[in-house]
Amino acid sequence: MTKRLLFFFVLIFCKLTFAQTKLDSLRTTENIEKVVVEEGNGFNDILGNDNDLRLSSLPYYSFGRGLGLTSPDSLFQLNIRFRMQNRATYIDNHEEKAGYDGQIRRLRLRFDGYVGDPRFLYAIQLSFAAGDVGEIQVGENLNVIRDAVIFYRPNQKWSILFGQTKLPGNRQRVNSSGALQFTDRSINNARFNIDRDFGFQIHQLNEYHDQFSYNLKGAITTGDGRNTTEKPDDGVALTGKIELFPLGSFSKDGTNFEGDMVREKSLKWLISGVFHQNNLARKSQGQLGFDLFEQRTMKSLLFDTMLKYNGFAFMSSYMNRTANNPIVINSLDDSQNNFVFVGYGFDYQFSYINANNVEFMSRYSLQKVHREILNFTPNTNQYSLGITKYIWEHAFKIQGEVTFEKQQFWNGNEKNNFYVRFQVEFGI
Repeated sequence: MTKRLLFFFVLIFCKLTFAQTKLDSLRTTENIEKVVVEEGNGFNDILGNDNDLRLSSLPYYSFGRGLGLTSPDSLFQLNIRFRMQNRATYIDNHEEKAGYDGQIRRLRLRFDGYVGDPRFLYAIQLSFAAGDVGEIQVGENLNVIRDAVIFYRPNQKWSILFGQTKLPGNRQRVNSSGALQFTDRSINNARFNIDRDFGFQIHQLNEYHDQFSYNLKGAITTGDGRNTTEKPDDGVALTGKIELFPLGSFSKDGTNFEGDMVREKSLKWLISGVFHQNNLARKSQGQLGFDLFEQRTMKSLLFDTMLKYNGFAFMSSYMNRTANNPIVINSLDDSQNNFVFVGYGFDYQFSYINANNVEFMSRYSLQKVHREILNFTPNTNQYSLGITKYIWEHAFKIQGEVTFEKQQFWNGNEKNNFYVRFQVEFGI
């Protein structure tokens, strides 16, 4: 009899516990739905009408929805995407034997979604190609993790970020490498831009399609770049960015991809500026580059403009980096030295896409290094022509590029380099 009563009470307790758990779950779901209703279309602003996350620091280009999973109670969402860039290049550099190179330039896997509440989001991006990860060196960390960041988005205007992701830098750098017109970013982006870093960011977005709009973005980060486990120091990086849209925002988030695939019906114009100071940086380009013998404080200015109208697109950028005493001498051996990459550069890029989704592009890049480091690295002029066939917009495209580069050294010598490249971008 006692056993039966004990079993009966246990059964009642389990049923009550299950009922309370179910009620709590329903209340949580109701609260989420209430938030969505009270904020109007805020839920759609976070997830997008195509179930895609609109994350201002990671404007991935996506043609489709990827592979998505959402729990029945709407308390959890996971989106999975991948993309790859396969390329073949013929290279003919000055006084070097011409040759061919074939590689998987990029292979990325991305996860994003929310947990518990659509205002709390996450984004993870992993890289696996050799060009992404880099050479494995003794004492260096493996660079598989590109992004691992948590977002709090109370509404469609504000975002607060914590983790490792892209800094709010130059437009071409912020945009996904899968949303470029050419097979890669410019030489100035490779040398002068700011990159991924770990820390806090806050973004305020004020975009309206048919009226003046603006975005404000700021960041406080370590300044050491991604996946670093260096000895702690008191250096910190500060970044501030403003984006202006004098004629209203672009259609379909058009600032997040190059070229005018949507064929803007009215002229759209973006102007942006960035100031970045990396205090006591350890590397030659702040978050990137080789290790310096001594830490240096660096300052960067980045300016962009972008115009799109009826299939035509124009982009231009200015980038510079400054530092006091850019030549760094090894205190243990004064015969060894290295340098901060200081100087400035301009990029100009023009394109037109026809009715068959074939795009023709041209780009000119000028890179001038500071006179103090001219003994280490040359000034460069680069000229590029390209053609792209878009099959599924930027998600599946075939690209061709021809680039000529002239390098000018401190002693008056010049080198002429040349390459032809074929590349296929494919992803979901």
